[in-house]
Amino acid sequence: MAKRALILLEGSRYNGPLYVQATPRLGLHPIVLSADPAQYDYLGAEGIEAIRVDTADVDALIRECSGLHETYDIAGITSVGDSFYATVGKLCRHFDLPGPDPTSIEQCCDKFKQRQLLEEAGILIPAYRLAADATEVESAAEEIGLPVIIKPAVGSGSRGVRLCRDVNELAEHTTYLLGGKHIWRASPRILVEEFAEGPYYLVHIMGNEVIGIEAGDSGPPPYFVGHESIFPAPLTDDEHERMADVSLSCLRALDLGWGPTCIEFRWTKRGPVVIEVNPRLAGAPCSQLIQLAYGVDLITEHVKLAIGDEWDLRRRHSHIAAARYLVPDRDGTLDWIGGDNRAAAIPGVAEVKFYVEAKTPIVRKGDLRDLIGYVIAASPRRASTEAILQRAVDLIDWSITPFLTPGEQEQPAAP
Repeated sequence: MAKRALILLEGSRYNGPLYVQATPRLGLHPIVLSADPAQYDYLGAEGIEAIRVDTADVDALIRECSGLHETYDIAGITSVGDSFYATVGKLCRHFDLPGPDPTSIEQCCDKFKQRQLLEEAGILIPAYRLAADATEVESAAEEIGLPVIIKPAVGSGSRGVRLCRDVNELAEHTTYLLGGKHIWRASPRILVEEFAEGPYYLVHIMGNEVIGIEAGDSGPPPYFVGHESIFPAPLTDDEHERMADVSLSCLRALDLGWGPTCIEFRWTKRGPVVIEVNPRLAGAPCSQLIQLAYGVDLITEHVKLAIGDEWDLRRRHSHIAAARYLVPDRDGTLDWIGGDNRAAAIPGVAEVKFYVEAKTPIVRKGDLRDLIGYVIAASPRRASTEAILQRAVDLIDWSITPFLTPGEQEQPAAP
């Protein structure tokens, strides 16, 4: 009998390891298809079969999967993020496997189209305009009123997202986006948005079921790099119900409802405003927080859905789980990082994760890639969880030597 396999399209250093670890527990052989498998260090560490293929070419992927089908029983095809999720849907339809609707995913990943559909459904969103050049960006910002959020119309992980508080910041970031420094996944289109001020929340959904709501906090502006998350969010029943109801309205407006979705909100003076709908699971460690808080493993349940098995989203307990993200405050060379073993030994600490090691160059970009690790803790009570997390974070430390400036590099060595 042929071995059952799960095809994973591309990967990620965040949720990627969790998917390849969950797959064998379900009796599946994971196979990663990637344009550059070497970029995912965890594949070698886990001994995962990886095949180099142009993942932007659907026909090439069909040929590769057809060849694999001669050796394996392909039980399902999925991806860890949304960049290739529409392609996953196309492959699933070709091979008659469970999967998302590619058209729905594509229109959701186009943030301008997404906002048009949400607006048509009467869902509260920030004012927005689409711009193709600096003149249109400036005009849109003037219409909406500063400050505004500037972001690529297609993208994830807060890449290219910035709060622009005045015309100088607006011009600076527009030049960055259009001047060749930002890598565009599609033809350059910029979304100019009203800055919705208020507490940040993330609603986690599987299928049409709201699993729970997480509260988050980011570092100082103008960027939105995660600082801390807590699950479940400290909300009243009414606040929880309002956000859950709006979230389900988003699914209907965008024709989603198969598989995972995470929806970002800001609770403003007008109430819950939808910032973004993402047709995927949130990045690590959000899934770990949900599992610690409720005993629901969303990654395993997503894999079950992808192979046509029945999932189980029942809560098994109710704890408070929180994460603190490790973010450097300067660019330079990481001399050392440590304290993870002592922090991990504290009762209630679930995981300490470093993404970097000594001698790694640190170049902050103002997005998800700035994170160098995280610490997760959980307990039955919020106060104790926060205390455990703080105690663990206090044990983590690192040293960064700033890069030499061009002038310093030219200085002769002292005799």
